[in-house]
Parts: sequence; structure tokens; C-alpha cells
Amino acid sequence: MAKEKTKVTLIGAGLAKPGLDFVYEGTTCPECEGCKVRKVCHNLQPGKKYRVVAARSNTRHDCPIHHEAAVAVDVVEAPIVALISADMAIANSKISYEFSCPRSECRSYRLCRPDGIIEGEKYIVGEVLGNAPDVCERGRPLKLVELRPV
Repeated sequence: MAKEKTKVTLIGAGLAKPGLDFVYEGTTCPECEGCKVRKVCHNLQPGKKYRVVAARSNTRHDCPIHHEAAVAVDVVEAPIVALISADMAIANSKISYEFSCPRSECRSYRLCRPDGIIEGEKYIVGEVLGNAPDVCERGRPLKLVELRPV
């Protein structure tokens, strides 16, 4: 398997721990506008889930948002656990993820619309983890899978 390509970004020093998963929300802070390292902090794609693979704590940047300062980290796109149609749950296949159910009160809603998924983007079905933990309210056969970025 090919080594995943990392990207360098900045996050709060208290969060800069290998293994931490986070969803990048984008830039919404007015405090960031005049910052000299703004482009490095905001170089990820909003809505995607990332995993810290290494922290570069040798350089610290003062930051009004991250009170302990911001440090450089290496990140990769993180795998996402999700429910998909059972007929699409084939390991190593490529799918385009669509949000197909609007029922926010359903117990499986967070798995059918997991954080970090961008609707319409392509993902590779990694491991098939098993059946859905709950019965689908719409009667669809679902499987729990790990999705990886293409």
C-alpha cells in the first residue's frame, strides 16, 4: 500500500497529538484576518476529516484563538465509519457518497450522515465492519464500513 501524503497545517498546541481526528470547519474567526500564518492554518478543505500523524512542536506561533499557541502538525485525511447500502459494501470498491435519508430523529442518523463526509465526493470502501447497529427506519439493508479518501 502506498504511503499516505501528509499536509502541514497549524492547530492549537493542546490538540497537537498524533492520532487526534478532527473535522476542519474553515475560517470563520475575524481574529485570523491579519495573522501572518493564516494561510498555513487554513489550508485544509472545510468539512473533511483529518488525523494528526506527527506534531512539530519545535515552533510555536502566538494565536488569539488557541491560547497555548499554534504548532505545526502533519495531517492525513482520516477514515470515516459510515453506513452505506449493503449492495455497495464491497471492500476496495470506489463509491460516490450521497446523503439519502433526511430523518434526523433516526438512531442511525449520525452514521448515515457522519462528520467529515462531503456529499458527492468519492471514497474507497476500506473494511466492511458488519451490519448496521440498528434497523433502518426506511427498511434499507445497510452495512457499517470504513471509508477512505480516494
